[in-house]
Amino acid sequence: MTASDLPTTVEATQRLLAAGGYVADRALSTTVHLALKMGRPLFLEGEPGIGKTEIAKVLAAGLPRRLVRLQCYDGMDLSAAAYEWNHAKQLMAIRLAEVSGGGADRESLERGIYDRRFLQERPLLQALSPEGGPAVLLIDELDRADEPFEAFLLEILADFQLTIPELGTIKAATPPVVIITSNRTREVHDAIRRRCLYHWVDYPDAVRERAILTLRAPQVPEALSAQVVAFVQKLRTGDYFKLPGVAETIDWAAALAALDARELEPAAVDETLGVLLKYQDDIAKLRGAEAARLVAETKAA
Repeated sequence: MTASDLPTTVEATQRLLAAGGYVADRALSTTVHLALKMGRPLFLEGEPGIGKTEIAKVLAAGLPRRLVRLQCYDGMDLSAAAYEWNHAKQLMAIRLAEVSGGGADRESLERGIYDRRFLQERPLLQALSPEGGPAVLLIDELDRADEPFEAFLLEILADFQLTIPELGTIKAATPPVVIITSNRTREVHDAIRRRCLYHWVDYPDAVRERAILTLRAPQVPEALSAQVVAFVQKLRTGDYFKLPGVAETIDWAAALAALDARELEPAAVDETLGVLLKYQDDIAKLRGAEAARLVAETKAA
C-alpha cells in the first residue's frame, strides 16, 4: 500500500467509509482524508458508542490493511503494549551455549540473547513490523490507560519507530495509519494531541442516524426505524447519566424488530429499555409515563 493507493479526495474518502457501512459527515470525512494524505495520526474523541472504533475497522477493510488493535486499560505497561523479551527462551539459549562449550565470551553471549528471535511483539511493535504488510494501528480508549503510558507513544506517533534499548531502533518501512480513540473519561496530554489531527465525533443528527440505521439494520421496518431515531433524538435532550449512542440505537431497533414490532408502543419500549440504556437509574427514570410521553411525541411528529 503506497500513498498513491490512498483516496485522493475527500469525496473518495467518504465513499470508502460508506462502502464499509460507515456514514460519515463532510467534516469527519475531511479529517480522515487529511490524516491519510498527510500521514498523521488521527485522534478521535467523543462519547462511547458513536462509532470511533468503527472508523479504524472500516479503514483497515477498505484500504485494505491489517488491523492491529491495542485495547488500553488501567495499569497497562510497555510489556503489554509494545514488546517483551522471552526470558524462558533466553535462559534456554544460555544453558545450551554452556552445555555445548562453544567458547563464546560473556559479552558475545549477552549480545546473542538480545536477538530479534527472542522478542515477543505486542501491538505497537506489530504495527511497525513489515510482516503481513502495512497496518492500521488502533489505540483504543487511550483515556483508560495511565497518564505515564502516553510517554511511550510519543516516539511512535512522531516518527513511526520504537527504540528498544537492548536491540536498537525499529522503524516502519511503511508507516501505519494510526487511529487513537478516547471517551474523555480523563484528559489526554497535549503532547499526544500535538502529534495528531483531531476530531470530536458527535452524536449524528436525525437524517444521518436514519441512514446509519438503514445501512446497519436493514431488517427494521421503515416506519419503526423512523420512530426509533426520533425517539432516541428526543431522549438525548434529556438529563440522563449515559445517553444512548448510535450502537445502542442500532441494537434497540434490531431488538424491537426481533419482537415483530411494526411501530413504537409504550409497552414494548418499557420491556426493551435494557437494550437502549445501561444504567438502572436511567431506566427507572424513563420507564412508564416518560416513555409513553416520548412515544406520543414521536408519533405526533
